Amino acid sequence: MRLKAGKDRSVKNYHPWIFSGAFEQPDREGIAGEVVEVFDSEGNYMATGHYHPGTIMVRVISFDQCVVDDAFWVKKLNLAHAFRKELPGLDPAHTNTYRLVHGEGDHLPGLIIDLYARYAVIQTHSSGMAQSISSIAEALQQVLDLDGIYHKQAYADGISSPILGDTDESEVIENEIRFIVNWKTGQKTGFFLDQRENRKLLSSYAKGKKVLNTFSYSGGFSLYALKAGASLVHSIDSSAGAIEMAMRNVDLNNIDPVLHQGITEDVFRYLKQNTQKYDVVILDPPAFAKHNDALNQALNGYRNLNYEALRQMPANSILFTFSCSQAVSKDEFRKAVFKASARAGRQVRILHQLSQPADHPINIYHPEGEYLKGLVLHVS
Repeated sequence: MRLKAGKDRSVKNYHPWIFSGAFEQPDREGIAGEVVEVFDSEGNYMATGHYHPGTIMVRVISFDQCVVDDAFWVKKLNLAHAFRKELPGLDPAHTNTYRLVHGEGDHLPGLIIDLYARYAVIQTHSSGMAQSISSIAEALQQVLDLDGIYHKQAYADGISSPILGDTDESEVIENEIRFIVNWKTGQKTGFFLDQRENRKLLSSYAKGKKVLNTFSYSGGFSLYALKAGASLVHSIDSSAGAIEMAMRNVDLNNIDPVLHQGITEDVFRYLKQNTQKYDVVILDPPAFAKHNDALNQALNGYRNLNYEALRQMPANSILFTFSCSQAVSKDEFRKAVFKASARAGRQVRILHQLSQPADHPINIYHPEGEYLKGLVLHVS
């Protein structure tokens, strides 16, 4: 595929997405997911990637001319594995679950691989990665020698199926806390590994405190608070299945059940009706905006959610608040929290500004990959 004259700057700057308007013949006959080579208007090689008809027409998987064969995938996964082995905090004796491949952050747009002890969950977000699943799985087994591999297809019809083994869940440890992860019925790949370091930070604020964990899913933040010595933790989620998993995780860690209550309820409704005063509140909602056209609605959602929490928090309390919406920038999220604070009439100070951990690296040429934003606030 050939670029129009003057449309090669983003490729020269190593941006992994090439949009349809950059090509001389964007309506070419092509098969979604096929490997294509991209050349500039003068015929010079630029990149190799997966073709897909649409706005993002090519997702670049190599800026070096290469053959995308089995050896290509083995090399890519070996590089990703070697990178994680050098990261602090991923000692398998204390943490045996992490992200092995993070899309553009590992120069593999459309591919996510999460490891849960000796099991891997592959999530494909593009036609090219979905069509390459067999080669990816074979390379993964060659690199890590796993007991099970599961494919969750986020592209097209979203069909998910086991590739190796027939187990749906595994017990893992994260910072010496035990969790049950079910990738078949769970959200995303089964667990939100991107909050690992932020959950650890919560531990330093939770001792002796009453903690509210909203959108709690399987109780990640709740378990860290309980293990740190919280006097009371309430986990709120609209999914009964999520609350059931949170209760299983509390039991798995031999925590006194009197200290924890799981509540199946809409978070906004709970916050509007709540009379309990919490010393620490966690707001970790799902993405309010997956696309730019939902940005304004998402910002309203973040303002309203943070307002409902802030208006009732006691003095000297702590708020952990997050956005995982890629369409919402750090500045936009911070402004939404600022407006919520002003509306609630609270004095608020920022203690920490949070992001995703190192096993979810951000490609500096792809700033869109910085999707997780978080603030830890002191509420006066």
